Amino acid sequence: MYHFGEPTRRRSETRRYRNALFACQGMAALLLAALFLPAPAAIAPLAIGGSALILLAAQHVLSRLLGNRSAELIAKQEALLHDAEASRNRTEELFAMTDILQSAEDHADAGAVLKATSLRLLPHEAGALYVFNNSRDRLDLAVSWTPPESNVSEFDPPEALVPDNCWALKRGKMHINNPSAGTLCCSHHLGSKATLEVPMIARGTVYGLLMVASNADDPAANVKEVARISRALADTMSLALSNIALREKLRTQSLRDPLTGLYNRRYMEDALDRYLSMAERSGDSTSVIMIDLDHFKKLNDEHGHAKGDAVLRDAAVQLVGALRPADVVARYGGEELLVILPACPIEDALLKAEMLRSRIESLSEMHGCAVSASFGVACVPETSGKADLIAMADAALYEAKSAGRNCVRAAEARAPRGGGGGESSDSGPRLVA
Repeated sequence: MYHFGEPTRRRSETRRYRNALFACQGMAALLLAALFLPAPAAIAPLAIGGSALILLAAQHVLSRLLGNRSAELIAKQEALLHDAEASRNRTEELFAMTDILQSAEDHADAGAVLKATSLRLLPHEAGALYVFNNSRDRLDLAVSWTPPESNVSEFDPPEALVPDNCWALKRGKMHINNPSAGTLCCSHHLGSKATLEVPMIARGTVYGLLMVASNADDPAANVKEVARISRALADTMSLALSNIALREKLRTQSLRDPLTGLYNRRYMEDALDRYLSMAERSGDSTSVIMIDLDHFKKLNDEHGHAKGDAVLRDAAVQLVGALRPADVVARYGGEELLVILPACPIEDALLKAEMLRSRIESLSEMHGCAVSASFGVACVPETSGKADLIAMADAALYEAKSAGRNCVRAAEARAPRGGGGGESSDSGPRLVA
């Protein structure tokens, strides 16, 4: 390593050695002159020369010792300066990471930022980021990386982790899995390479796990440096994951009904407009099913509102579980639910409504009380237009209630344009055969 004080130190030592050489030459000349003097007269010069030589030798030894000590101190100061510069660079990287994470919208964005920063701060270590799923019973792999210069060839992180199998998550502290040292390892740890796991905790909640694979044969040799940087990365990421979770929660609250978890009416209206516009361009049918739980007020009065809420939640689960991912299930209001079925003609919608009716009726045995629902079905363009689709489904629902409840009714088919052949749409809902 090049030392900034090296030229100055060398000039000082050269000057000191030159002075010592001149002094030694003078003493040697004095001793040679004393050899030609009579014995009594030579004693004084010999004593003076010998004493001077001893003092010069002592000075030379002390100068060498002080010079070596000074060189060691300079080297230590420069090492401290180098460490301070590296620490400043790491701090700048972490600040830049924090700034970029403010723009991360999801776990994929946050993982990409973590990967880029980790490759700069830990260029020889592989790593992986795990985040909790919605039910918080599993951690899914969000992103993993292996530096090109690294030889961590055995690092193959699993796709998912169970929190109860991870010592870092159970303890809430950093944990090192090092099979070669015989340490306690998590059950998900695979391979012979050591890994360092750091839980990401913010506001008392664990949001994820950072896993770093050691590149050293002896992980204890560099664990302090890697652990310090890993903790800093985990602390920065934990705040980002907390903000992402908070934004997701607020987004869900703005779109979902808090009791049933279904979409709320505002989202339903926007989704219906979007599906109807798409159907108008493609020529597909779009059906709507209006659902109302029968005698729901009586159920609340006789069994309590807690029972009513439980029935409503289970009915929502039955609807979502029986429909396609593209279908929209929303809470229209109170005990009324609404289903949007894109690309679904009236015949298929009636079959789905009957299936849903049967699934809701099956809740009676589980809850120990009578549970049923009435269904009204309307479809664009078979029975309704865009403007009166929900109104026609609601009219069919009331026809089902008038028919005794726990049944399905469909809106009357629209009369063909031009008034020929077919019943008028004003004839009202019809009974489904």
